[in-house]
Amino acid sequence: MKSRRLKIVAAGLAVLAAGWFGALVAADRGPSMGQEAKDFELETLSSEKVKLSKQAEKGPVVVMVLRGYPGYQCPLCTKQVGEFLGKADEFKKLNATVLMIYPGPAAELKKYAKDFIVTKKFPEHFILAVDPDYAFTNAYGLRWEAKNETAYPATFVVGTDRKIAFAKVSSGHGDRAKADDVLKAIPTK
Repeated sequence: MKSRRLKIVAAGLAVLAAGWFGALVAADRGPSMGQEAKDFELETLSSEKVKLSKQAEKGPVVVMVLRGYPGYQCPLCTKQVGEFLGKADEFKKLNATVLMIYPGPAAELKKYAKDFIVTKKFPEHFILAVDPDYAFTNAYGLRWEAKNETAYPATFVVGTDRKIAFAKVSSGHGDRAKADDVLKAIPTK
């Protein structure tokens, strides 16, 4: 009985340590607050180019990195996008663009991205761009190299000076940035 209890305690400690280690790994990924965001250019589903520096000239940019298509549509990404869409008017009042990045293998990525947004209505200041073959994801240090994974879910607020005003990288599928927290972090002038 004592040996069984020790095994249960050891298993519990291993789970806690894995969560703690995962949080440390995620904390070490992506750009940090105060750093200048690396410029990037991606393509929308209608093949328009979206460049971070050009978007930041217009106002703050919320960069939301989704998990893309890791073999299925991520329900937590759907939930997070829905929460942000529910606050679309508040983002607009702050003159903020919400740029969602959908990473994955290039083959059929746009098809899967279209499937992801098929039931969603995006206002003009919400943009979905694709990241074929993880060019952006790798450049930002967000590639999740595990079976059925694409990118660590992450959210950054980039000011008009391209400085990171908010950074949250999840160590797993959950623990995503909340729309209210992001709204509070958007720089205003």
